[in-house]
Amino acid sequence: MKVGLYFGSFNPIHFGHLIIAERALAETPLDRIWFVVSPQNPFKKKKNLLSEYDRFRMVEMAIEENHNFLASNVEMKLPKPSYTIDTLAHLQDKYRSYEFALIMGGDNLQHFHKWKSFQTILDCHKIYVYPRPGSKESQFDKHPSVTEFKAPLLDISATYIRNALRNNKSIRYLTPEKVRTYIQKGRLYQ
Repeated sequence: MKVGLYFGSFNPIHFGHLIIAERALAETPLDRIWFVVSPQNPFKKKKNLLSEYDRFRMVEMAIEENHNFLASNVEMKLPKPSYTIDTLAHLQDKYRSYEFALIMGGDNLQHFHKWKSFQTILDCHKIYVYPRPGSKESQFDKHPSVTEFKAPLLDISATYIRNALRNNKSIRYLTPEKVRTYIQKGRLYQ
């Protein structure tokens, strides 16, 4: 089985994430997409990060009707901060018959050389890249392990959603309805 690992804070998950994951399934040889909720990205500040439990729960709610998607809490059980190479090694050891690939935005590929053991990741795993608004060319664009797939250029961000919530604005149609309700009931991001 070929599994695409879609890492993210998902703070919160929104339709942009879901559309990217669906396009990855349609445009690549991947069989499943696992949404890996990252408790702490080493490149991001933890300041506005909701609890990993709440973010994981929202991912579960957002994808519950798609049997090709799975919410993964694997990084919640590993040492923090989370490094992709360590997560990949853990998953490869646990699921020996699976082939794991990464799904990332073009903006992340630009900074891929800063990742821990990036060369090992390139040597051992496929990377499927989707376009992001403002993405620039990367030194890895032509690497044999890197393949770009077509996806709509969406400018929906979790930051935009959090700011809307802080300003008491609607987020309807930006997140799945169950996620929106969960956020509102819990008064999250306020």
